[in-house]
Amino acid sequence: MSQLLSSSKAAQSFCGRLARRALGPAGRAMSSQSTKLFINGEFVESQTGEWIDVRNPATQEVVTRVPKSTPHELNEAAHSAQLAFAEWRRTSVLTRQRKMLDLQHAIRGNMGRLAESIVTEQGKVLGDARGDVLRGLQVVESMAGIPEYMLGHKIEVSADMDTYTVREPLGVVAGICPFNFPAMIQLWMFPVALATGNTCLLKPSERDPGAAMILAELCDQVGLPKGVLNIVHGAHDTVDFLTADKRVRAVSFVGGDKAGKYIYERATKHGKRCQANLGAKNHAVVLPDAD
Repeated sequence: MSQLLSSSKAAQSFCGRLARRALGPAGRAMSSQSTKLFINGEFVESQTGEWIDVRNPATQEVVTRVPKSTPHELNEAAHSAQLAFAEWRRTSVLTRQRKMLDLQHAIRGNMGRLAESIVTEQGKVLGDARGDVLRGLQVVESMAGIPEYMLGHKIEVSADMDTYTVREPLGVVAGICPFNFPAMIQLWMFPVALATGNTCLLKPSERDPGAAMILAELCDQVGLPKGVLNIVHGAHDTVDFLTADKRVRAVSFVGGDKAGKYIYERATKHGKRCQANLGAKNHAVVLPDAD
């Protein structure tokens, strides 16, 4: 028993050190007091009166507070994304490819910091947290091939008639992310949206937003234009805004069945494209001799 208690205290001490390291020099995106919004290329302190505590699962220490974004803040984020789209859609595919190459380099250089944030807020062991980042990084790396992905098709259907396709961005798109993969699923969403010429409103889980905020810092560092990526926080009201606002053209969601069905029905009701990946779980079999 003493060995178990000793191991538990050691684990808590280790996670506490990670908490301090993850929050120490994080600067603009987070502090031990609050997590900021990322609107129009700036980290903004929310003016909300409603906050959600994020606790280190190992120590139960409150590591940050997450705001429930106000209607004004949500509107400002959508407005920023809409304005940025007018310019971003006209950038060349090679320019967007270059930004993805720079972003993957920045993520790889900050993998330890991202992983530590995941350990602190979400509770993964460090190896799994690094794997979380790595799986997302692979998506960013694949965006180096965006010129090929954006190719259209052309076919001569008769002697005097050609049929061809052109791939064009939709506009402002939204990503709604779950708590269980704080880096990977964000990186499924916004890099693909940006590489294809869209702008993005991203809502990380209110239970572990730290990795998303570090990714926002890295996007700023590599020179992504203001407003191309905006990050908002909250719960039901934020989801309702993203699935109903006319400026949002498409919604991507990963998470549970109940929330996903609600998001899909609400988004499609308001005329948006919606992809909802629901109910994926890691299954386990518990045998009779389990202690």
